[in-house]
Amino acid sequence: MTTWMPDVLGDGYEQTTIPLGDDPDGEGQVEATLVRYQPADSPPFEKAVVYVHGFTDYFFQQHVAEFFAAQGYAFYALDLRKCGRSLRDGQTPHFVTDLSFYDAELNAALGIVSAEPSGRSIVLVAHSTGGLILPLWLDRLNRRRGGSAGLGIAGVVLNSPWFDLQGPAAIRSVGTTAIDVIGRFRAKTPVPGQGLDTYGRSLASSHEGEWTYNLEWKPLTGFPVRFGWIRAIRHGHAALHRGLDIGVPSLILRSKVTHFSRKYSSRIDVADAVLDVKQIARWAGCLGDRTTVVPIEGARHDVFLSQEEPRARAFAEVDEWLGWLDRSRVEHPSGKNHTEIGAIS
Repeated sequence: MTTWMPDVLGDGYEQTTIPLGDDPDGEGQVEATLVRYQPADSPPFEKAVVYVHGFTDYFFQQHVAEFFAAQGYAFYALDLRKCGRSLRDGQTPHFVTDLSFYDAELNAALGIVSAEPSGRSIVLVAHSTGGLILPLWLDRLNRRRGGSAGLGIAGVVLNSPWFDLQGPAAIRSVGTTAIDVIGRFRAKTPVPGQGLDTYGRSLASSHEGEWTYNLEWKPLTGFPVRFGWIRAIRHGHAALHRGLDIGVPSLILRSKVTHFSRKYSSRIDVADAVLDVKQIARWAGCLGDRTTVVPIEGARHDVFLSQEEPRARAFAEVDEWLGWLDRSRVEHPSGKNHTEIGAIS
């Protein structure tokens, strides 16, 4: 039986710890944290959302939980191992050497949610690096699915997913070869040239932004990117580029433009300052099912943390897509647009 405790976000939010055992990367015992939003006077939910954050991130976006609850979805968010609520003393923030290590907490979280009355139909939502982790996991599940006692995953919403390495083409060719070698033998060595606070300043209410969050869990300059971690990311990119089969429809939201800068300016507030949006568009077709890509004028890298107008447009797009997803499930009750994933562990 799952035990829920009060969460740092306050009224309506609870959390439960998911023990994961020994860290494959040798940093002791690891665990993940599942957060749920339960408004005091809400009617019973018949559907659920599970949200997964990106790098240098954790779940704090209460307005996202409230949006999905208003659409009739029970809301859950997963802080992955060594991230946010799940980070323990002596651990390297966000560090893994293989993205498949996250399968353990993803499987466990989906098991908890699917046991709830709202868990018969689940929409997965992920941002940035989470938008790479989730499709890879779904592809692995989809390739070995079987049985009727599985988890009902109806669709996926990806918010600026990280589908390729930004920067010059040489970084994606020769640079990736160097990453592979260094990441194998010096996994925890930081990649040079980090420490920009441009994007962080645009978000944080203590600087130019409007959002209040824990700067120890989401520092302005980001956590150091380490060679072993970026090696795992590049292996994930390569798998995506070869083509996945996630088994369900997806909605991809992204900004219309990218603007990289070493200093903050107002242009950072209306563009993706982290990823190259052209790469998101280029690789979106690799997910293996019906994919809808929507560029949002004036959106930030985290589309749901954009300024008010583009943020409202993004939520309107999600609302419309969720309506289509519901209609599609009614029209195809046999499960054409609904993946039953069985016997996960």
